[in-house]
Amino acid sequence: MQSSTTSFPLSFMKLRPFWVLLHRYTGLAMTAFLIVVGLTGSLLAFLPELDDVINPQWSVPVKTGMLPDPVILMENAERLDTTIKADTVWLSDTAATVTVSSRTANDVGYDQMIFNPYTNELLGKRLYGDLSQGLQNLMPFVYKLHYALALDEIGGWILGITALVWTLDCFIGFYLTLPPSKTTRSVPNPLATKTFWQRWQPAWLIKWSASKTRINFDLHRAGGLWLWLALLVFAWSSVYMNLGGFYTQVMQSVSEYHQPWTEFPDLPQPVQNPQISWRQAQDIAQAELNHLEQTQGIRTIAPSGFWINRAKGFYVYAVKSTADIQDHGGQTRVVIDANSGTVKQVLLPTGQYSGNTITSWLLAIHTANIWGLPYKIFVCVLGLAIVMLSVTGVIIWLKKRRATRQHQTKKITVDKAC
Repeated sequence: MQSSTTSFPLSFMKLRPFWVLLHRYTGLAMTAFLIVVGLTGSLLAFLPELDDVINPQWSVPVKTGMLPDPVILMENAERLDTTIKADTVWLSDTAATVTVSSRTANDVGYDQMIFNPYTNELLGKRLYGDLSQGLQNLMPFVYKLHYALALDEIGGWILGITALVWTLDCFIGFYLTLPPSKTTRSVPNPLATKTFWQRWQPAWLIKWSASKTRINFDLHRAGGLWLWLALLVFAWSSVYMNLGGFYTQVMQSVSEYHQPWTEFPDLPQPVQNPQISWRQAQDIAQAELNHLEQTQGIRTIAPSGFWINRAKGFYVYAVKSTADIQDHGGQTRVVIDANSGTVKQVLLPTGQYSGNTITSWLLAIHTANIWGLPYKIFVCVLGLAIVMLSVTGVIIWLKKRRATRQHQTKKITVDKAC
């Protein structure tokens, strides 16, 4: 009688053909999407740098010691065009971007205004991602292609589901690289005298002297193994970006995780004219940040963003602080009720809630906003590696399909001869 410890791996290994088929056909279903995501992701590793090269007129020299005022920038935007209202401002060392929407049903032809963050001078306008406006929107279009196939909400859902399948497939692919068990029920295994690592080692190697078919297989298997952790991180962080509701449910089931857009319900009517002004909200947030420094020693370095969620009726004031990990921007946030001025949340990127800390790391890693130039190069190469893994997977399937058809044809020929 066999022990349970022996029968379990044997019964599990019987499922291997099923996992092979599942890995093969989920991979095929994802191929086109992963190629798009991989190629665009390689470019987006250098998104700010490439956008500055294409649009040099929209970036200015960094002025050390000068901090932009997000409220003045938003007031400037609304003063320059009274038909728009400012919804968001994003700040960097070289430019400030104000996202705007029309006050009426009429289309104003742009949704971004780019300013000099130090002088508040208007540098340009664009409709984000609209290639009809020329090369100024090339990198925004690449971003929209990467994030949602340039199909807005529908594309976001498609890539979100792809990311979820990709996450699960990472585990299936890893399992398929594991060596077979030393024992079976009836057939002796010639590898029985070798250690686990000796049997697994070939999966990590590429036999360059072998046939093209074998090299292609090794590239797919070994490439996936060496990059496995990075692929899993990028797959799961893509779920966060495209399937936020599902990601939140999973993270809240295993950790403490809080976000304002999931914890506060939509209002009966969006807030169009909040009782608390941008300046008042900024003052409230700054007072809270000062209190945070006094009580927890978390120091504010610079403002990074300011926006209003009209559907839920709150402002979010974001800064870079000593609790942040990314190279640029900041995710230390204060959430203020747009009508009462009540502080609804103070969220730190790290050290406060475990789920938020994990998410901050995922976001920084995915956007290549950490560890400087060497990591940007790695993310660029990783995007190309994702394309390679997708293409080699298709080639493996084509080889298997051709071999199966040849076998079937040969069998039919033999049967007819008989």
